[in-house]
Amino acid sequence: MNQEPFKSAAAYIADLAASGRYAFTTAEAAAALGGTGAAVRAALRRLEARQATATPMRGFHVVVPPEYRRLGCLPPEQFVPQLMAGLGRPYYFGLLSAAQYHGSAHQRPQTAYVVVEKNQDAIQCGAVRVVFVARKNVALIPTVSFNTPRGPVRMSSAESTAFDLVGYLEHVGGLDAAATVLSELAERLDPEKLAEVAALAPLRWAQRLGHLLDGVGASDHTTALAEYVQQRAREYVALEPSLPSDSCKRDKKWRILVNIDVEPEA
Repeated sequence: MNQEPFKSAAAYIADLAASGRYAFTTAEAAAALGGTGAAVRAALRRLEARQATATPMRGFHVVVPPEYRRLGCLPPEQFVPQLMAGLGRPYYFGLLSAAQYHGSAHQRPQTAYVVVEKNQDAIQCGAVRVVFVARKNVALIPTVSFNTPRGPVRMSSAESTAFDLVGYLEHVGGLDAAATVLSELAERLDPEKLAEVAALAPLRWAQRLGHLLDGVGASDHTTALAEYVQQRAREYVALEPSLPSDSCKRDKKWRILVNIDVEPEA
């Protein structure tokens, strides 16, 4: 009696994979398999015990092909879009995750960073970890689409990524790490788009970003951003907000209190 539900569940996920789908909900499985909810959940647990599926979030499951069994889950960019669509929430991959897609070779993040509208618990699915970063105006942030084997995924644009790097320093490893990534991202930045994205972020982010870009030799990309800042900034802000900023150097161009020496990796 216990073997037949597993066969039905195994056939169900095989049919999903054959049709190009690798994510499903418990409710969808129950509707397809019939039987009681308890029997369906038991069948799904058996599939997961055999590493044929994984459960990134309660009620949401992914089919794990053999090539990803060592991860114990699908890569995050192959299931997060379906998860967010099911939840009806805007999202984009950002920070170091997006920087990697835009060509930053320095950072190979072990954690995937997904920007969403509200705080949300991190996901641990096998060896895959997804951290959610809250940003209220996430739906307005410019993004680009990258293709994956399971469909398109939304990534922050190069300009949006640059702003997030300085806005969420705690997620990128601090100013040195942010400057390192910016040095590799700089050539992909459109100066006019950079100034446009500035309107969607706190002014202090634009100030810090401009200072860091100048510091990594990308001042030719900051002309429009500097004009934006100089028209609006009335106060100096600390480059490193967690450190004292008394009696330190001042960057008049960006109205930055230079209270720390930033040293990007070579």
